[in-house]
Amino acid sequence: MKRRKWFFLIPVAVAAFIFIGGEVVMQLWNWLLPGLFGWRHITFWQGLGLLLLCRILFGGLGHGGPRGRPCRRERISPEEREKFREVLRTRWGGMGGETGASKDQA
Repeated sequence: MKRRKWFFLIPVAVAAFIFIGGEVVMQLWNWLLPGLFGWRHITFWQGLGLLLLCRILFGGLGHGGPRGRPCRRERISPEEREKFREVLRTRWGGMGGETGASKDQA
């Protein structure tokens, strides 16, 4: 009996979350942007589309993060890391403020 109750509440919670997200985006847009920039008001569906677009462009669709994979810094060997640092030093200069070009000219 408890399992059936939870099964019914999950779609309702998802729908409520989607509705609240679209409503918040619409209200914020209609409150700020027409007054600041003179842009038009948007509808709920446009707000929901804008929320989805921002989610796709900036947040992904729930597949973000390395998922257990180490970042690139952790995958390279200490020798490769030191070689990379040396390249950066020659291109951008060392701690003394000298650039690679001024070292070559001296």
